[in-house]
Amino acid sequence: MLTVESRAFIQQYLEAISGKAKPPALVNQYIADSDEALKQHIAGAEAAFPHYAMITEDLIAEGEKVVVRFTMRATHQGDFMGIPATGRPVNVPGIIIYRVADGKIVEHWM
Repeated sequence: MLTVESRAFIQQYLEAISGKAKPPALVNQYIADSDEALKQHIAGAEAAFPHYAMITEDLIAEGEKVVVRFTMRATHQGDFMGIPATGRPVNVPGIIIYRVADGKIVEHWM
């Protein structure tokens, strides 16, 4: 993919999932079966932080790779990594690199 296409695809993906439910059908539209780990991560995060939002701070693209520096904003409403729900708001900074090919995310590094 060209840089501009990869960038646009990731922007579209983030708009589709940020602050909304993330059912498997939606996730599968954007993430290839080769990146099952990302699908599982999203399902686990969504269970603990329903409708979490990913606020894009920076987005840098080069060829098939897109880097996103983000802040995840949510309310802790379910168990996460052994921590019971607190009901508290959370703001978690992060960086993720996506590799996009054939119209889907095929790899990621977080």
